[in-house]
Amino acid sequence: MRLSLNTNIKLSKMMKQIIKVFAVVVMVAGVIMEGTEGRKGKIAGSLEYSAISCRAHSASILDFGGVGDGVTLNTQAFRSAVDHLSQFQSDGGAQLFVPAGKWLTGSFNLTSHFTLYLHQDAVILASQEINRWAVIDPLPSYGHGRDAAGGRYISLIFGTNLTDVVITGENGTVDGQGLVWWQQFKKKKLKYTRPYLLEIMHSDNIQISNLTFLNSPSWNLHPVYSSNIIIQGITILAPITSPNTDGINPDSCTNTRIEDTYIVSGDDCIAVKSGWDEYGINYGMPTKHLIIRRLTCISPYSAAIALGSEMSGGIQDVRADDITAIQTESAVRIKTGVGRGGYVKDIFVKNMKLHTMKWVFWITGNYGSHADTHFDPNALPEIKGINYRDIVAENVTMAARLEGISGDPFTGICIYNATIGLSKKPKKYQWTCSDVEGVTGAVVPSPCALLPPTQVDEKFGMCDFPSDSLAIDSVELQKCSFEMNYF
Repeated sequence: MRLSLNTNIKLSKMMKQIIKVFAVVVMVAGVIMEGTEGRKGKIAGSLEYSAISCRAHSASILDFGGVGDGVTLNTQAFRSAVDHLSQFQSDGGAQLFVPAGKWLTGSFNLTSHFTLYLHQDAVILASQEINRWAVIDPLPSYGHGRDAAGGRYISLIFGTNLTDVVITGENGTVDGQGLVWWQQFKKKKLKYTRPYLLEIMHSDNIQISNLTFLNSPSWNLHPVYSSNIIIQGITILAPITSPNTDGINPDSCTNTRIEDTYIVSGDDCIAVKSGWDEYGINYGMPTKHLIIRRLTCISPYSAAIALGSEMSGGIQDVRADDITAIQTESAVRIKTGVGRGGYVKDIFVKNMKLHTMKWVFWITGNYGSHADTHFDPNALPEIKGINYRDIVAENVTMAARLEGISGDPFTGICIYNATIGLSKKPKKYQWTCSDVEGVTGAVVPSPCALLPPTQVDEKFGMCDFPSDSLAIDSVELQKCSFEMNYF
């Protein structure tokens, strides 16, 4: 059935509701963070949760000298806990329980066959002492840090060469306390790239669920060079003016499922990546078989979903469904340029509900920001097979800005059943198109001449979403439980 503005939910009312809810969430978070410090005593009973794997052993951060007063630094406690629990990797695995409290810490690593579980009133606070953060090498598919040419500060929660890792809880919180980083970045005083809140590298079978991430210094969640990843039930919040606080960035990953997420950020809510210029081309590891569903995004200066701009290893088979974007610059944006190489192909998007957008469709073939001056000007990206259908948008300034590359047209663009309501002061020309090829059907306002209307099968429509299932969609979570008896 076709979507229409008459049958669609009243997005303007929904937007007001979401803003009110967001304000309440922020206030409640403040109350929680103030109140948990004094909430001490015996913790007893059992906890149940869903995970890819259950564990045979458990411990609390309290067992390793942790103090949740928001002042005591717990870096060594977290490191000791993970080191101790790593001995159970081949004996049923282990979980680390973080009880109510404010747990100030620097960076710590995870281990395999391991669960990090946060109580609903637990807040992991990132240390703001920049000189305490270790510096690691740039990612090989990037060649350089994103903020500076050298290395990068290690992420708050980090893991590499792992298998079977779960980071979950009862909607506990990880707070990056990013203000000091944003200030130093804007003043150009940082020597290295800012840390992320959570980065998992070269790993397999990863679950990140039922947590809130706040105020990251830069990107929030960054799975990279990894496979079989489930991210669900995540809330990510950052000021809309905070620099580069992308929500979730799957990067050179295979078989990833992102669902039921709510993101307010200063950059793209989800940014799909695979390496930067000649470094990404040489590394040659694409992001493929990615599912994104039930995403709600607020990002006035960026996209709900971005593909690129670092896409030099390739991006293929992305399936996005049930996307809500409010006061967001664009819905799905493809960012690339001369020197990127790589490809973005077989992209499928359906069921988008949008309110207050600058653009609905935005494809950019002239994106700059190169790693260095050694990129190959003959490395042109291949952009083809980009499919959108079943879209309702309100209060839009401009329907589409589609810009390919001269001599390298972007092909196979398909848009079907899109109804775009305009703002009170829309652009005179609703579609600008250059160096693109494709077709449209049942699109309002009428598209540009490079995307001519075509005959539509009334039963099946066009721009079809794949009917097959990806392997990651067949992964079912187990019901896990563990007994708590901590003071």
